[in-house]
Amino acid sequence: MATSYPFSHIAVIGIGLIGTSIIHAAKYRNLPVTFSAYDNNPDVRAEAADLLSHIKITTTLQQAVEDAELVILAVPVGVMDQVIKDIAPYLRPGCVITDTGSTKRSVIRDVLPFVPESCNFIPGHPLAGTEFSGPAAGFASLFETRYWLILPNGSPENKVAGLTIFLSDLGAMVETMDADYHDRVLAITSHLPHLIAYTIVGTAVDLEQDLKNDVIRFSASGFRDFTRIASSDPVMWRDVFLNNNEAVLEMLQRFSEDLSYLQRAIRWKEGDKLHDLFSRTRAIRRSIIDAGQD
Repeated sequence: MATSYPFSHIAVIGIGLIGTSIIHAAKYRNLPVTFSAYDNNPDVRAEAADLLSHIKITTTLQQAVEDAELVILAVPVGVMDQVIKDIAPYLRPGCVITDTGSTKRSVIRDVLPFVPESCNFIPGHPLAGTEFSGPAAGFASLFETRYWLILPNGSPENKVAGLTIFLSDLGAMVETMDADYHDRVLAITSHLPHLIAYTIVGTAVDLEQDLKNDVIRFSASGFRDFTRIASSDPVMWRDVFLNNNEAVLEMLQRFSEDLSYLQRAIRWKEGDKLHDLFSRTRAIRRSIIDAGQD
């Protein structure tokens, strides 16, 4: 490891799954950094103080960011604008600001206008997570061999390089991406699957009571997977769909057309079409496993 590390003090705003996992990973990997962290929920701050006794949990945003060389916004995308407005007066000149949001066009739109000229905003998105939330959900290996997408956004190369070093040292595989392309890719790989999961579980909720009870009682692995996805943080996913609505609606339309094709194949018992579709999708699953992203 280089003797001069890109960041010596890092502020994490939002002490949930991603925020705490960053802190755990840095400690596990013995990175030469100190942390301060803040959450607007006092109960979360109290819980985090017990779980993260080696870092400073602050009671104000100013205390968290004023000495930080890197500020990580690990909050729902719907509140990014308010957070950057609140911290902007206290940011250290030359600091780097990044985020962990699942949409990028909206975050750039909401954050960039309030970033001081002396600071650099480099949007980011770790492709890692679980259905759990809160300080106790974080763990050190969350980012290992997972992609962390960043958007250089016109920032100086040395700032982008410094952020890349830190994220790589957390175990992530860092790649750069354009905001529009990011939002379209994530709409199909993450956002649409969550929307489908919420819908299927919602359908089960609306079944008559006896049938609903047996659906829960006899859940097969497929339905259990949907319930796992649908138990994700509702605030975070509400904000994702509201802020990536164009890309999600585009992918939802494509999905609806493919679903209609499948519906006709089942109705007319066209086994060759079903077999062809299932064979192609099975190959996609194998490629995900081969890429180490299962």
